[in-house]
This record gives sequence, structure tokens and C-alpha cells, in this order.
Amino acid sequence: MPTTTPEPALAAALGDYRSLDDARLSERIEAVRERMGRRLVILGHHYQQDGVIAHADLRGDSYQLSRSAAEREDCEAIVFCGVHFMAETADILANRPEQVAARGGRRVKVVLPDMAAGCSMADMAAIRQVEEAWADMGEVIDTDEITPVTYINSAASLKAFCGRHGGIVCTSSNARAVLEWAFARRRRVLFFPDQHLGRNTARAMGIPLEAMCVWNPHAAAAGGEPGGVSAKQLEASRVILWQGHCSVHAMFRPEHVDAVREAVPGVRVLVHPECSLEVVEKSDLAGSTSFIIRQVEAAKPGTKWAIGTELHLVKRLEAEHPEQEIRFLSPVICMCATMYRIDLAHLCWSLEHLEAGRPVNLIEVDPETARFATTALARMLTVS
Repeated sequence: MPTTTPEPALAAALGDYRSLDDARLSERIEAVRERMGRRLVILGHHYQQDGVIAHADLRGDSYQLSRSAAEREDCEAIVFCGVHFMAETADILANRPEQVAARGGRRVKVVLPDMAAGCSMADMAAIRQVEEAWADMGEVIDTDEITPVTYINSAASLKAFCGRHGGIVCTSSNARAVLEWAFARRRRVLFFPDQHLGRNTARAMGIPLEAMCVWNPHAAAAGGEPGGVSAKQLEASRVILWQGHCSVHAMFRPEHVDAVREAVPGVRVLVHPECSLEVVEKSDLAGSTSFIIRQVEAAKPGTKWAIGTELHLVKRLEAEHPEQEIRFLSPVICMCATMYRIDLAHLCWSLEHLEAGRPVNLIEVDPETARFATTALARMLTVS
């Protein structure tokens, strides 16, 4: 793992922070921010708790945040209130060799306040599984015909895999442009780890469902064919989707759309493309987190929305736009539990140890992985 773990003594001290109330924790967080000034950048992903994101210097999507922080010439440390793969991306972008050289060899420290803040979707595609799948596919089709595409919501090792194999990274905002880039070069695409973003994007481009298959990395272990895909299916596929998904967005169902339309006349349904194809097809609009925010910000007073994405973001939009009627699409509460792990106690604990020169939860991607991951990210920039 390209990370360090907390020292036992310091980890134990986290309990002392948990005994403090939110007001005191906020005071101490702001005191560190004031003392460190522009040497410190706190990044807050849109799905974070309100109390945490209130202390963020920048708020946004994972890639947008990483790139913005990396461009800050006076930044010495990044504290990423998000999940593990986001902190990895920040480390990769902020510590490219040319940047480290320009700083006289100094690296920007990247800290994740809680190392347990992971991503279930990213965990659904391990590098060993992807490498095995690539080899298995090569027994049936020519892998020189496949462009691997990884969603930004993936480990650095998968981004590096794409870099090594002529592939690319995408976000939910530029997935279509990335797939167009890929198809201009090769016949097929392997899209991981989120099958829904890949399927929704390809379908919107006019690729029929019959030209897609889903690769199950666990099929062979269960006694089935590699990937659970026949040779005939694989040969007929232009898009090979990985059997992965976002646990939050998978909660939204087509019947939720039907129910809200019946209950709220004139409602507009706005969802994230990590939702299933059936939900996206029933919605009025589908797009990235930034797209969702822009749609609400541009809407007229009185607009009625049912939004299918993470709960904290929907509730924040509801609070910020009282002139509109905003509700959560699902009757079932679904929040990003791993994002929710970062609280004021973890943020204060990590900041004070960082300022004291004893940083905890440092994220550092090894140079070889970072080099190839940067290649895949750089390709994305050519089409963004």
C-alpha cells in the first residue's frame, strides 16, 4: 500500500479529540488554518458532512480538487477530506517529478484524515483482478484492440495500468469525450470499475446493449468461464464493462422515479450517471455532481427537483436553494458511509499533528505507479 499508517501513540490520542465538542474542534481547526496560511490547503469533496466542508479551502469533485490544489505554488500540505483514491490522485498531481524538482526536492505532503475512508466501488476492481482479466481476454481477442478506461474513482494502480496499456482516465463529466477518444484509436474499450457510468455513456453514444458485456472477476473462481462471458459475447462486444458499482447510486430504483412523479406533479428528476440505465432513462436529466449543482443553481424559483445522488449533497442543495423544492429521490436514506467517516475530530487530529511536524495518515504513491498514472491522467487532459 502506498501509504503510511498512524503511529500507535498518536492514533490512541484520537480519543482525546473525540471528547471535544464540535465548537471547540472547529476553533482548533481554524487556528491551524490561520497559523499555516497558504502553506495548507484543505480539500472538501461535495459528499462530506457540512461541519467538515465548512473548513475546506476548496469544495468540488475529486479530480477538480486535486488539480486545483496541485496548481497552488505555495502549497506545502494538502489535507483531503474525501476518500483514499482522491488523496492518491492529489499526491500524484501535486508531486510530479518536475514540480518536486522546481521545489528543490520538496514534496507536498498529502494527508487523509481517516485511513478507513475508502470507496466500495474502487475496491471492486483490484489490480490483480484487472491484470488477470486482461490476460484472460487475450486468450479470446487481441488486447491490442482494447483501450482500458478507468473511472477517476479507482486506485492509483489501476490508473497506472491504463497508462501502461495505452489507456486513459475519465470523470463522470468527460466520460463521453474519453470514450470517443478511445474508439478513435481502437475497436474496443474495457471500462472499470463502474459498469453503470460505462453503460450509460456508451448507450448515449448509440452503442447498442448487445455490443456490451459485463466482466465478472469472480466468475472463474466460482467454476464458470473467465469473466462469466462466453467467447462469442466477448468477440461481439465493443464495450467490456467491469462488474462494479457505487453502493449509494445503486440504491435508486426505477420505481422511485415513478413514485415521485405520481406524488409531485411537475417534478424534474435529476440523477447521477452512476445510477442504473433504467433509472437514467426514466429521469429528465443525468450528469456529474458538478452538472447536478449547476442545474439547480440555474433553475427558476419554484422548480421542483427529485435528485438521485448522495444525501449530504442533496440536503446541502436544499438548504442553499429554499426558493426551489428539492427532495431526495429515494425513500431509503443512502449516504456515502466511507466519506461520512471523516469528522471534525479526525480533521482536527490530523491538522494539529501535521502542523507539529508529526503528520499522520500520509498518502504517498510509489514513483513507478505515479509515473504511469500520470500518463493516463495526462491523456484525459487532452480530451477534457
